[in-house]
Parts: sequence; C-alpha cells; structure tokens
Amino acid sequence: MTLDELIDNFAFLDDWNERYRYIIELGRDLPAFDDALKNDINRVQGCVSQVWLVARQEGERIHFLADSDAHIVRGLVAIVRLIFSGKTRQEIQGIDVQPLFAKLGLDQHLSPSRSNGLHAMVRRIHSLALEPSPHG
Repeated sequence: MTLDELIDNFAFLDDWNERYRYIIELGRDLPAFDDALKNDINRVQGCVSQVWLVARQEGERIHFLADSDAHIVRGLVAIVRLIFSGKTRQEIQGIDVQPLFAKLGLDQHLSPSRSNGLHAMVRRIHSLALEPSPHG
C-alpha cells in the first residue's frame, strides 16, 4: 500500500469507529516480528503500550520492523512504517509527519497517551536513522 492509498482509504471511511477498525486491520497485516527482538533495547520509550522498533539498513535505504502488544497501536505502527520504511536517512529526516497526521485526523482523534506514543515512535525512527549502521 502507498501513502496516497492510505489517505484515500481514510477519506472513504465516514466515521471514526470505521477508521479505528481499519487501523486495527492495518496492524494485523504487519510482518512477523521475532520475539527475541522484544527487549528493552528495542522498546520505544514514551509509549504506554509496549512497542518495539528495529531498523535494518539495505544499501542506502532503511527498513523498519515493529510490533506492539495493543491492537490500535499495532495499526499506528503500520502507518508509521508505511511513512518511513524504505527511505534513505536524508528522506527520513526530512519527513514532517504533522501535516499527514492532521490529514488523517489522528491529531484530533487519538487519546493523548496514544498520540504521545505515536510521536515517540517517530522520534525513535529519526534517532535510529541517525545511527551509523542501524540494526536490530
């Protein structure tokens, strides 16, 4: 799925109950995450739910694997992966998620704790992208 398809799908759904169900669906489609990576080193600080995030570099591009123990947060993880995974360090650092989160309505419809967690994931991605050789 592309970012434009995600935006279109959100626009197509009329109410936030439908959008929450869609976010949960996105989380179900996350690639498998090795339980051995679910440790304190890979845990995203600032999330109420448990979220683990690792980066893998392939050539110039960085790919992110992530998981969460909460259904809606897993969906938010999937959205964040869609935004950042497969980009170069420079592209990652240049992405401003605020306009996209506003367009999706996430800025107004997430609880404060989920919103804080979402931003903690973005900060962690930016941090991982600055490391010399990201790895899990």
